[in-house]
Amino acid sequence: MGDLLLVRHGETEWSRSGQHTSFTDLPLTRRGEEQAKSLAPLLAGRPFALVLTSPLGRAARTAELAGLTGAVTDPDLHEWYYGAYEGITTDEIHRGRPGWDLWTDGGPAGPDGEPGESPEEVGERADRVLSRVAEALPDGDVVLVAHGHFLRVLTARRLGLPSSEGRLFRLETGTVSRLSTEHGRPVIQEWNIRA
Repeated sequence: MGDLLLVRHGETEWSRSGQHTSFTDLPLTRRGEEQAKSLAPLLAGRPFALVLTSPLGRAARTAELAGLTGAVTDPDLHEWYYGAYEGITTDEIHRGRPGWDLWTDGGPAGPDGEPGESPEEVGERADRVLSRVAEALPDGDVVLVAHGHFLRVLTARRLGLPSSEGRLFRLETGTVSRLSTEHGRPVIQEWNIRA
């Protein structure tokens, strides 16, 4: 049985500033590109049963710079849809909506038809990814290259927790994390690893 490796894309301007970024497809910063390249030694020389990436360019570019080949785009790996909160920081949201919490309240629909998602809706996408991953894990390790909030929800779901418990797993840009098993149960083996 293989392990599930989670790669969060490298830094973008908005990940650096704390702005919520789902459908805005920002490129990696120079630092983000260096972060992605630095992951190559952590991933090199390992055969992967499956490599999946988000459809967004920042994830695909991270996979490329990290030396991952044969990646398949999976639309379910898209970042949490923040809707009206796209491009806005949590502090800015709190000015108009004190007490708002992404992990319980989700993102409201935006004015131009931009979707928002609840934690449960993101969890449904994560569960679909985990179903696909389960088919490949008997053949070896699987790598997912995606986004911070989505991968945190996926981690919660893999561990049998509600989507909202993704709040417990802070995930840095340009890192590799590994979910494994112990006595047949999913566990976190490594978290936020950098070269």
